[in-house]
Amino acid sequence: MENNANPKRLYRSDNKMLCGVCAGIAEYFNIDPTIVRVGYLALSIFSAGFPGLVLYLILLLVMPQKADN
Repeated sequence: MENNANPKRLYRSDNKMLCGVCAGIAEYFNIDPTIVRVGYLALSIFSAGFPGLVLYLILLLVMPQKADN
């Protein structure tokens, strides 16, 4: 088991279009934020909008804002 002093954390990003949730997920997985945004949009469209909105709001409340270092 690896013992990291700074474990990888999920934060809302400063690279935001709305609140930084999708960009924060993209930074965590080291992928392009556009891919996450398009995936979120597809999820919202194919689930009639409401589940996608609820998921975004939950993540907005749960994910902390990245501290300025």
